[in-house]
Amino acid sequence: MFNQNKQQNQGMQQSSQMPPQQQFGGHELMDAHEAIGALSGGLEHYVIYDQHIQDQQLSTMMQRQRTFLTQLYNTIVDTLKTGQDPAVKTQTYNMEEDNKSIYGMKPSAPKTPIQSINEITDECISSAVLGHLKGIASHFTLAALEATNPVLRRVFADSVPNVIELAFEMYLYQNKHQYYQVPQFQQQDMQAIMNSYAPIQGNMSH
Repeated sequence: MFNQNKQQNQGMQQSSQMPPQQQFGGHELMDAHEAIGALSGGLEHYVIYDQHIQDQQLSTMMQRQRTFLTQLYNTIVDTLKTGQDPAVKTQTYNMEEDNKSIYGMKPSAPKTPIQSINEITDECISSAVLGHLKGIASHFTLAALEATNPVLRRVFADSVPNVIELAFEMYLYQNKHQYYQVPQFQQQDMQAIMNSYAPIQGNMSH
């Protein structure tokens, strides 16, 4: 019985017995690969779109976001290579837009995908970037949930709020220019949903 258990445990190691750069599970490496690939692809599209931007505000915002994402990329790659705290820890992104949305729908002509690069607009660019950022946030969340290495897990988890902030900043730009309109329910329907839950009363039983 002892020999059988010994054979079953061969090839199994606790993290304390392994060097930091080997403390990664298969699931997290695949999810980290997907997450870093999404971030890398997003950064490449920032470069591609740059020459086509017309609005200086959008250009400045995207340059600021690209700088932040570049450092984030380096931080994640550093963590993945070493399994330890990165040389540059995760930063906090502070957007420069105010956080006020414009609600309501203004009629507009139906849209179709562009058929030529000459048709690209700031609306196309900001919409595409917003899509990239939403995808990156989703990949980071999944990677954090699969990570067994505590440092890599924390880097991905701490980065999710930052990417959400980047996406929200891009949304606000779109909303301000009526590229991303926000409809609302009628007041009575809104109140019905908001009041459909109540707090738990009293102490929890043991």
